[in-house]
Amino acid sequence: MGLENLMSDALICLDLQVDDKTGAIHELADLMEADQRLKSKRKYIKAVMKREAESTTGIGMGVAIPHGKSKGVREPSLAFGRSQAGIAYDSLDGKPVNLMFLIAVPESSNDTHLKILSQLSRKLMHEEVRQKLLQMQTKDELYEILGDEG
Repeated sequence: MGLENLMSDALICLDLQVDDKTGAIHELADLMEADQRLKSKRKYIKAVMKREAESTTGIGMGVAIPHGKSKGVREPSLAFGRSQAGIAYDSLDGKPVNLMFLIAVPESSNDTHLKILSQLSRKLMHEEVRQKLLQMQTKDELYEILGDEG
């Protein structure tokens, strides 16, 4: 399953307007709700925040990958948000987050979120990929970056 297939232009925000973890999660979940990806935004956000309470999904290097598995999700989806200013996120390295991928999967899906996390992590560990994401100008560039093999 290609990451770009989990997205639509409606799930991409190149300029997040918030500066904290909860606000950023809500802003991207709003995009999912508007794009009909969620049955219940409230249930989905509850699942994401429960996961965050276990341990932060701010993996470092300016990246966070919050995720939730919930009955409130219609279909596996991936939203992307970028903040040039940075989001206070309680990341593993203590630094702000500039790139955020929000994963939503239905409760009934077995390990779909783990596959998505694995694919994203493999790409985001490369400095050049993170730099491209920070510098891209259009939503189409995101699909190209995520679709690149590697």
